[in-house]
Amino acid sequence: MEWDTEMWAASALALICIVIAPYVSPPWLLSLFVVLICALFFLIKKSRYTSVSIAAIAALYGLELIPLVVFSTTFAIVIMGEAAYRIAGRGTKGYIPFTIVAFLGAFLVMMYSGYNVPFVAVTGVIVALMLHSILRDRQDSIFIETLGVAMTMLLFYEIGYQVETTILITAVIIGFGFALSSYKLKAADLSGLFSGALMGILLIVFTDVRWFLIMLAFFILGAGTTKYRFEKKTALGVAESHGGVRGYFNVFANGLVSLCGAILYGVTQNPIFIALFLGSVACATSDTLASEVGVVGKVPRLITTFKEVPRGTNGGVTMIGELAAIGGAVIIAVFAYLLNVADLALVAVTVLAGFFGTNIDSLIGALYENKNLIGNAGTNFLATLLSGIFAMAVYYVFISF
Repeated sequence: MEWDTEMWAASALALICIVIAPYVSPPWLLSLFVVLICALFFLIKKSRYTSVSIAAIAALYGLELIPLVVFSTTFAIVIMGEAAYRIAGRGTKGYIPFTIVAFLGAFLVMMYSGYNVPFVAVTGVIVALMLHSILRDRQDSIFIETLGVAMTMLLFYEIGYQVETTILITAVIIGFGFALSSYKLKAADLSGLFSGALMGILLIVFTDVRWFLIMLAFFILGAGTTKYRFEKKTALGVAESHGGVRGYFNVFANGLVSLCGAILYGVTQNPIFIALFLGSVACATSDTLASEVGVVGKVPRLITTFKEVPRGTNGGVTMIGELAAIGGAVIIAVFAYLLNVADLALVAVTVLAGFFGTNIDSLIGALYENKNLIGNAGTNFLATLLSGIFAMAVYYVFISF
């Protein structure tokens, strides 16, 4: 168990702010008080990042850039959650009390503030957990975490998207259930667990569980083909690092564009964003299958010159890899059709986008990744983005005739 002066002081200040904030007007009076207190805390070396974090949120509140509920709930999630994490002794086991205290604190504060939109609190808690798992070894982690949570909650507060409580609870159960299963099966690390849970919850909330199932199909296909002939891949030196365990980089590189498509569709109900979603998922699936299956086939050829290159070279393609890519896109397209997410036009668009995307990925890899101008995550993100845009353009042409 670890409980230090820093967290005693930060927790006490956070509680005071939460309790008196609704009664102090104008907001800059409370902000000035908090900033002055934090200036004293800053003199304590261990408290510097915590004091700067609290002062930054207070300043944003004093300038009326964030509302009361975001100001108070951020303190409840980050400061109280961090306190619970330290009391539990840090490490993986500390995330259980962190989660419980953060959720409980966030909902109690929202009730106290008279703001009854739990979806905003849920996003704040999960972003806090995700950032904490990513940055836990950095001294400035609490500062980044505090700003990240506040900005995330502000975004969804401003969107004002309404979610039924039963749907939100279902989304949380499914999202965390899937993420925990992935973690237990060693298909995702801790950061992958929380980023995957966030993505799953947002998909279900803004669309429905069918969209989540389409993303799940990509994950299962990707995880399955990663294990495909894994011993041979290891012997060839081309196996995924860490045994194919996915982290937050992999989750967002392959899924951020899809998530944006789902959110945009949820807000606008414009079917063009279904194309964006399916095109990017098809690209991620096709590229993963092409890489994992094609790498154990014949010697690859560089997509820009068609000359033979060593296995694992960015931009290397094989015939079996191309066939696997088409197969992956077809699976995603047909699955979306069976779930009544895609019509026949979108089925065709999805298959085309998947094939287009995997070759764009190879092209970017050959031209930029091999020169260390971009990393693998950047390549995947650009490929899914371009594939999504390609799908939107093709679908627009389809529906225009």
